[in-house]
Amino acid sequence: MPPFRVVFMGTPDFAVPSLAALIAGPDHVVGVLTQPDRPSGRGMRLQPSPVKQYALGQGLPVYQPETLRHPDSLSVLQRLEPDLVVVTAYGLILPPAILSVPRQGCINVHASLLPRWRGAAPLQRAILAGDRETGVTIMMMEAGLDTGPILAMESTPLDDTMTYGRLHDQLAQQGADLLATTLMALKGQTIRPYSQPEDGVTMAQKLTREEEWIDWTQGASIIHRQIRALNPWPGARSLFQGQPVKMMAGRDISEKSLGQPGEIVAISDLGCEVACGHGRVLITQVTPGGKKNMSAKDWINGRRITVGQQFGS
Repeated sequence: MPPFRVVFMGTPDFAVPSLAALIAGPDHVVGVLTQPDRPSGRGMRLQPSPVKQYALGQGLPVYQPETLRHPDSLSVLQRLEPDLVVVTAYGLILPPAILSVPRQGCINVHASLLPRWRGAAPLQRAILAGDRETGVTIMMMEAGLDTGPILAMESTPLDDTMTYGRLHDQLAQQGADLLATTLMALKGQTIRPYSQPEDGVTMAQKLTREEEWIDWTQGASIIHRQIRALNPWPGARSLFQGQPVKMMAGRDISEKSLGQPGEIVAISDLGCEVACGHGRVLITQVTPGGKKNMSAKDWINGRRITVGQQFGS
């Protein structure tokens, strides 16, 4: 089978390895769609997406429609005459008119073991839920949200040290590698899509601002998962002396609770132990408001924090 003419759709860092895998493979990437430049940083200047930056560096044509429902977006895709569209974390829903353009259909690289964690935040939701494994799925796309037939799937274990940042980078590359082998299998007709099971469907809703705040009345294991799921962004927050502090790393001490929830019950060279509704969490890294990430020990010494002081909600 001759090389596919491929259009890639993606936006954040997670999508870059998939695009790189396509460029390195035998197929011909004829265009890249990514979301429009967005204001970012202290100056709120327009910034191109990571996919746009990478694509331009590879000399690829880039298109940035505000929506895929405008006739101009359909015209762009039709002019590119793709055999296949590959989508990785694009951030826009593909309407039926777009899905019908490529001759070989549209496939998606999704960061979960479908049908578990369909939707926008599968990495964070898997950690928050205490899942013991997650992975990547390559699927054919249809009108539903992450409901299409599965082409390939690969799992990875989740242990009690995994953070969102580490999992993001690991699955981005894992998804890219699986995409490459899946495309080879499609050309060799050695792979056939199969329907997702009806059991086990869960939705990975976007994180809310409220979910960034730690509720110290919860158990230590829940709070520890929250810290890991929000590291490095946006960070699990708590108030200390009226100022927000992000808890960036810690350890679950699932033992008897000491003190009131949120109370600092011990201080050591490793950081501070904070009482929870059940058990304690050892906080080892923090990001105080307006400052850089630092060890909890340095923060404690700089603020002269003592046992008995209290984190707020």
